[in-house]
Amino acid sequence: MSELHLPALELAIVLPLIGAFYLRRCQDGVEARLHSLIFLTATMFLSMVASWDFGLLHAFEAHDRWDLASRILGPDTLVIDELSAPLIPLSALLYLLTGLSTLRTKVHRVSFSGLLVSESILLATLSCKDPWGIIVLLILGTIPPFLELQHRNKSTRCFSIHMGLFLTLLVISWAIIDRVPDGQPIPVWALGGLMFAILIRSGCIPVHCWMTDLFEKATFASALLFVTPMVGAYAAMRLLVPISPDWVLRTVALISLLTSVYAAGMALVQRETRRLFCYLFLSHASLVLVGLELATPEGLAGGLAVWLSVGLSLGGFGLTLRAIEARMGRLSLTSFHGLYEHMPVLASFFLLTGLGSVGFPGTIGFIATEMLIDGAVQVYPYSGMAMVIAAALNSIAVMRVFFRIFTGTRHFATVSIRIRPQERWAVLTLSALIIGGGLYPQPGITSRHHAAVALLKQREKVLGVPSTPIVPEHPHEEVSETHAHVEQSPQAVTSMATIP
Repeated sequence: MSELHLPALELAIVLPLIGAFYLRRCQDGVEARLHSLIFLTATMFLSMVASWDFGLLHAFEAHDRWDLASRILGPDTLVIDELSAPLIPLSALLYLLTGLSTLRTKVHRVSFSGLLVSESILLATLSCKDPWGIIVLLILGTIPPFLELQHRNKSTRCFSIHMGLFLTLLVISWAIIDRVPDGQPIPVWALGGLMFAILIRSGCIPVHCWMTDLFEKATFASALLFVTPMVGAYAAMRLLVPISPDWVLRTVALISLLTSVYAAGMALVQRETRRLFCYLFLSHASLVLVGLELATPEGLAGGLAVWLSVGLSLGGFGLTLRAIEARMGRLSLTSFHGLYEHMPVLASFFLLTGLGSVGFPGTIGFIATEMLIDGAVQVYPYSGMAMVIAAALNSIAVMRVFFRIFTGTRHFATVSIRIRPQERWAVLTLSALIIGGGLYPQPGITSRHHAAVALLKQREKVLGVPSTPIVPEHPHEEVSETHAHVEQSPQAVTSMATIP
């Protein structure tokens, strides 16, 4: 396995823990926010260095320069590969922008030490390939939201039941799967338990109510950062996809597709902004799961690309709603508020991130959504219609909430509610990424396609099935061999895809 030139990956994971310990001495909320921004910025920089360092190696995966975790806990404990390389800096960016956009009037409601601890756990999860390591980190990741609900004197019953069931199924199912000898079939009920655990963590119907409960009772920042990185999808890629037969993947894809349409419909009728965002995110996250379970190069590449676009677009969408809520309180969608005159920059960014999430042309989600739909239609012909319906419903929901919040009446404010300088930096950063990824998508799409091909080869190696035929990067090479392989395996024709 290749080795990074710098130990940036482990430093990015350890630094937030050091910052959380340091913030314990800070009694003032403003001081804690300032110091946390220093640690969040340094973590963001280290995560970008790790991703850039990995890109220089031109390898599928690499371990850290020091690799202390793997030496102590075993191989594959901390590894960066083409799947996690963009997810790590994206997650660090969301944490940084969340801390940066927190207003002084709200610092007493945010636990910045808890923010740093949850960031460290998340980055470690996205850097782990060892199955038991991922499971332990998933367990640890549920603790910060639980403690926050307790601290706010909110009921933890719904969250505890769902997360407890998720973790119980995950541990028991993987303990059985881990004991299965090589070459022997995995028990169906163990695969079913693992599949159900992934569906619970991803919020698929009918086990999605914990997500709406979390958004209603926790702070917007904590709920946003718990769901936006889509750790359930990461667990599916590391634990479920490599070992599961086709019927498991088809089941997950079908349930996720139904969830996407259902959540899009629910987003249309919500009367409160937090619940609307929850269903809007759930609809898009379910589409990501559909792409990840297609097991074809184009579909999987589309799912991985949508994963990044949803993280950026809906992450920015949620931060915009959080900024509005910090000024106006929780908004009802049963009436018009007319806030455009007072916050035109936030209104424009709200519309940009909302349209970017549904794949509007010129945004980062456009090519990704197109690839996902094309890949899904090749495997499930009627799934494309369901995806288009979900996208249409989500688009209507975005425009509906935009008009409700920013138009329809004149709002009279006694104090200024315009965007603050730190919020402006967050808006400009995400806007540049959303528009830049839409105008120049080739590097990101190519990276996602290479990751999809490599992940499918790993799955085929584990399951012992023939490699999926891929059209070569240079069409004039190996043409005869490709045609010969297709003639021998005609059922594989639907899995062929061209690199974007």
